[in-house]
Amino acid sequence: MTRTTEDEQAPEDVLAALADPIRREILAVLAREGGATSTSLAARLPITRQAVAKHLSVLGHAGLVRAHRAGREVRYEADPQPLRRTTRWMDTLATQWEHRLNTIKNLAEGAAGP
Repeated sequence: MTRTTEDEQAPEDVLAALADPIRREILAVLAREGGATSTSLAARLPITRQAVAKHLSVLGHAGLVRAHRAGREVRYEADPQPLRRTTRWMDTLATQWEHRLNTIKNLAEGAAGP
């Protein structure tokens, strides 16, 4: 699937961003607390602020976080929309596979008949 608009991320971008457990934890913290700085995130994770910044960059590329400057600080907030779109895409894919598997099952049962 490709991007249809500038703001809409492809499912593979979202899935790649969520593949790392540290990025999932960062996203969970942002969703739970409504936002944080890279410094405050680093204080609660076993990685440096620079590593947090790199993870935030990946999450930002996937559209899962947004950055807002507040004076000298940059605050990050979770954006659930790309995750919702990816979930809908996965649901559609699962439905297609279920139809295919049912077709194979019906063909197999028909061939094994009397």
